[in-house]
Amino acid sequence: MSEELLQQVRLHGAVPGHVAIIMDGNGRWARGRRLPRPLGHHAGMGAVREVVAGCLEAGVEVLTLFAFSQENWQRPAPEIEALMGLLEEYIAREADELREKRVGVRILGDLDRLGTSARTAVERVMAHTAGGGALALNLCISYSSRAEIARAARLLADEVAAGRLDPAEIDEDRFARELYTAPWPDPDLLIRTSGEMRISNFLLWQLAYAELYVTPVLWPDFTRRNLFEAILDYQRRERRFGRVSV
Repeated sequence: MSEELLQQVRLHGAVPGHVAIIMDGNGRWARGRRLPRPLGHHAGMGAVREVVAGCLEAGVEVLTLFAFSQENWQRPAPEIEALMGLLEEYIAREADELREKRVGVRILGDLDRLGTSARTAVERVMAHTAGGGALALNLCISYSSRAEIARAARLLADEVAAGRLDPAEIDEDRFARELYTAPWPDPDLLIRTSGEMRISNFLLWQLAYAELYVTPVLWPDFTRRNLFEAILDYQRRERRFGRVSV
């Protein structure tokens, strides 16, 4: 079935160059099976592999995944420890294959809050996969969009204070150059799993004209077939960016 959907994707026109995903529903997936929450997060690793493979097959150029928010630091310590352990496990298991598939990994967020072991792991995978040109895989960890925007404003203010930047030169493009996502175009498609209808402080600046796709599928159950369905839905839409169709 997924192969048939992939063929439809290839026949239906432009594929989104940048797909962003809010990976939601791990806890509910575990609760529905009377399992501890960390096992839901562990099951979600399989969905990450699926969407990376699906993006490579469909020709998506950038995939940005919301893995761990700054607000998530407020969760119980055992769950945070489990999530950080899963991050390290994912990197250890997948780094070589990601490199072989030419997937370049970048970690976006306030990495200063990570423990030494997790920080070492993310720095290692970024160096190990640097230069991968088939797919840019961005993992948002310890990430907050409002904090990202505030950080960009501070960086610009520092430039102005140092006399290196005229305030009159600050426009949308110049501001965007200070965001974590500066190397890539804004997302074309945002996917949120688990049916929740909110953005959750994710890429608030960058999602200004993204197409939104919400599915009730819980993240651990999300497969490349679901990804292709979302892309097909995107391909049926008319993107006007505020303009009127002729």
